[in-house]
Amino acid sequence: MSSLPSEQGVETSLLSWLDGLGWETHGQDGSQGASVLDERYSRSTADVIYWDLLAEQAIELNDAVTPENVDRLISSLKRDLDTDDLLTGNREFYGVLTKGKQFQIESDDGTEYVYVDLIDFEDLERNRFHAVNQFSVSRGTTIRPDVNLFVNGIPLVTMELKSLAQDNDYYDAISDLQNYEETVPRLFVPGLFNVAADTTALRYGAVGAPTQFYMKWADAPEQFQSDNEMQQAVQALCNPATLLDILKRFVFYDRRAGGDAKIVPRYMQYYAVTRILDRVREGEPSADPDEPGYLDRGLVWHTQGSGKSFTMLYAAENLLSQDMLDTPQVFLIVDTDKLASQMRDTLSNVGFEQSVVAESIDHLQELIEQGRSEVVLTTIQKFQDVEPDAQGNDEVVVMSDEAHRFMEKDLGSRLDAALPKSFHFGFTGTPVREGEEDADRNTFDEFSPEGEEYLHRYSVKEGIEDGLILPVYFRLRHQMEWNVDEAGLDEEFEQQFAGLTTEEKREFIREAVTSRELAELEPRVETVVDEIDDHFDGVDKNGWKGMVVTPSRKSAAMYGERLMERRGEDEIEVLYTATSDDSDLIQQFHTENEERDQIVKRFKDEDEPKLLVVHNMLLTGFDAPNLKTMYLDRNLKNHNLMQAIARTNRVAEGKQNGEIVDFQGVFENIDDALDYDPETKAYAARDREQLFAELEEQLDIVLDIFEDIPMDDSQETIDQCLARVSTHPEKRDFKQGFRRLQNLYESVSPDGRLVQEGIQDDYKWLARVYTAFQRHHNREDRPKDAMREKTREIIEEHVDVGEIKRDFPVYELGQEHLEAIEDMDPATAATNVAHATREHLQPKTGQNPKYKRLSERVNEIVEEWEQGDRSDPEAVEALTEVEEAVLEVDEQAGEQAKAQAEFAIYTHLTEETPTAVDTEDEAQAIAADIVDEFEDRVDRSYPGWETNEPTVQTLEVVLLDVLLKEHDRPALAKDDAFLDAVRGYLVENYV
Repeated sequence: MSSLPSEQGVETSLLSWLDGLGWETHGQDGSQGASVLDERYSRSTADVIYWDLLAEQAIELNDAVTPENVDRLISSLKRDLDTDDLLTGNREFYGVLTKGKQFQIESDDGTEYVYVDLIDFEDLERNRFHAVNQFSVSRGTTIRPDVNLFVNGIPLVTMELKSLAQDNDYYDAISDLQNYEETVPRLFVPGLFNVAADTTALRYGAVGAPTQFYMKWADAPEQFQSDNEMQQAVQALCNPATLLDILKRFVFYDRRAGGDAKIVPRYMQYYAVTRILDRVREGEPSADPDEPGYLDRGLVWHTQGSGKSFTMLYAAENLLSQDMLDTPQVFLIVDTDKLASQMRDTLSNVGFEQSVVAESIDHLQELIEQGRSEVVLTTIQKFQDVEPDAQGNDEVVVMSDEAHRFMEKDLGSRLDAALPKSFHFGFTGTPVREGEEDADRNTFDEFSPEGEEYLHRYSVKEGIEDGLILPVYFRLRHQMEWNVDEAGLDEEFEQQFAGLTTEEKREFIREAVTSRELAELEPRVETVVDEIDDHFDGVDKNGWKGMVVTPSRKSAAMYGERLMERRGEDEIEVLYTATSDDSDLIQQFHTENEERDQIVKRFKDEDEPKLLVVHNMLLTGFDAPNLKTMYLDRNLKNHNLMQAIARTNRVAEGKQNGEIVDFQGVFENIDDALDYDPETKAYAARDREQLFAELEEQLDIVLDIFEDIPMDDSQETIDQCLARVSTHPEKRDFKQGFRRLQNLYESVSPDGRLVQEGIQDDYKWLARVYTAFQRHHNREDRPKDAMREKTREIIEEHVDVGEIKRDFPVYELGQEHLEAIEDMDPATAATNVAHATREHLQPKTGQNPKYKRLSERVNEIVEEWEQGDRSDPEAVEALTEVEEAVLEVDEQAGEQAKAQAEFAIYTHLTEETPTAVDTEDEAQAIAADIVDEFEDRVDRSYPGWETNEPTVQTLEVVLLDVLLKEHDRPALAKDDAFLDAVRGYLVENYV
């Protein structure tokens, strides 16, 4: 029988892997490896650097350092280790390691200052790499980390190892490392990062990092891949080339009000940047997307929460510091002023020296024309009036954040025209495919060369597995009891719309009564608000916050009013914008930008508000780790839905998952909500030149309608255009023709030729005519607005919304579902149902013995399925039966704690210990008496009552009194298993 290795076994394995990477290792035999180097280089245990080794290497690497002056260099370096603050000292010594140590030398020409290299980052073979165990340091306190990695005698990595066999894990290792940093900070002043590992897992964190920032390294180039995850992580992260690459080019120091932090890359950031650099190194920017070898772009598809902003900054830093381009100009492009402000702050906080922020369109034009080698931060909107072909630097790299929105409103075409010869990389967590609801373009077509879907991918599944984001669960609450007074409804419609034919009435109802209209019905609003209020009690009790997403400002206002009535005005904030033309109901909650910013800040940092009610706000770019639950009453799909989901999946201490309560049925068929249809894929594959030719042809067709009318923006011209399309066939031709033109234009854009060939200007003129046309005809159609409002009133008078259907299982959003690109086969379905049922049962297993047995049944089915004793469909069927049984127990137990506890004790008596009672009635009586006495005598009014010693003793007395005095059941009173079970049922159902 195999056993887990001890700490020494983990240490031995790790040293052997390092040995295979080219490190000179000592201690594989179990001896104290550091003693070998201590003796060889005469190190005192008070020293943290092998100074004699570093002196040898300094002389070897630098012509200016000689045996005569090296002692003076070492003395100066020793002073660099003296610091009152670890992070400050680490930052300053990092400059010495990467830029060189300033050193004064005397020559025949006088005194000269040079920079001395302590590490050769270009020719790695000129460095000395040592890995040793048991490196003991005594400075007031003695510490002895398990393994240290030295480059030229300098400790860059400190490792602490634990063994699960000895009941320790990597969390204990992290705690030890943090204690070492506090007690002997001098060892960590030169350090790059620390490693904490146990028998099966490895985490690494920058010097000074808190526990939550110790991360996995879960990917590797082919030569370092291994079935042993820890071995793979060691090989991929700690090979000399990667280690020194990270040290030289992937470290930032983030100076912020809450405290400084050292930032080292996550693995997906490192490998994405590597791919970008390889593409720039190998590719060739071209102004013609159809030119052979067109490799000047790529899509970085990283899920939200994975740190895309820092990925972009790492890429920018490497582009500027490496020699693949001579004088590169790098553009960081975001799509909102808020994101620009956040990125500006980040650039400032990390001290990004070669950077400038485009303050205006003219300033951006100037920066493009000057073409200096630097990072330029701008919003995509500032390209709207930049002149084409303004590019003053042939070595331009563009990185667009939120790339799925980069193409909107024709701004992408403006950018392409302004910077026609450039590399362009898109970053997104939610790429868009043509044909999705509200999708303007296809992100893959815009950023991926032919035959490549993405340059680098980091999926939701990987984010959840790595602990960077949380799984999100959803609960269906979309089915409600609609009690309709059909006769009264028919009569009212006949009275109000008697002039319409039956078909016209039906057509109008189909158009007017949308999901938005239904969301604004008083009876439905009351029912949904009741459900939100009730559900949010549990969310609030655990210290988390919520968001209500509504389909309209009116519904937001209605929800806001009613939630404030129930929960108080301080707990609720309603966020949207209103105008003076809006109703008083809507205007009361109008907020300005600055006010919203303050509300959002309070939501993140303070106790109140607890619940935000929003319309068209905070579904993108809003990160609040304390937001756990979203109440979704808006029909979102695809990338919009993914953005919404990501609002709840941010990691926070104690938070296990995000949650969505769905009042629209968005998740009733999750595969439809998060998928791309084949028809759209086929359309997106059409030849780009064919689309462009069709666009030119259609533009001529629509322009011909207005032949001989001058193309200016005067009122006279607009009036002539409206007169021209006021009657048929011109009216029909314009409506249909412009819609087709619009579809073609949005399919082609962004394309620099739209600007260069004047197509954009013609299209914009036609768009203004079309806007005037719509407004002109809406005035004639205004009676329909009154009909819409009247229809809503009639429905409200004759419809009542009853209880919301609750008996839907809880499903997890993650893995296959959130991959959004694969069909769910039976095997996937089995996995999904098993996981969902387990998640449903997991918090309930202590509440009732039936739940425990059902949980065991799930495990049996899954085990049989995994061993091949059940087929995929059989497993799905069996698991579904268990799921239905769970729901049945839910119904039997009821919703109140008292009923649930009684049912649990009754079930235990009748099913677990049936010989202990004579009848089911007696079992019911014992259960009821125990719960009654428990409620009367046990104080549950304070947090932690269930573990309070006096309370535990009182509960013990209650059980004995009921069993002995009231029911004369001494056997039960002596049955420790029964007593433990009853105590558990009471606590689990009442906590």
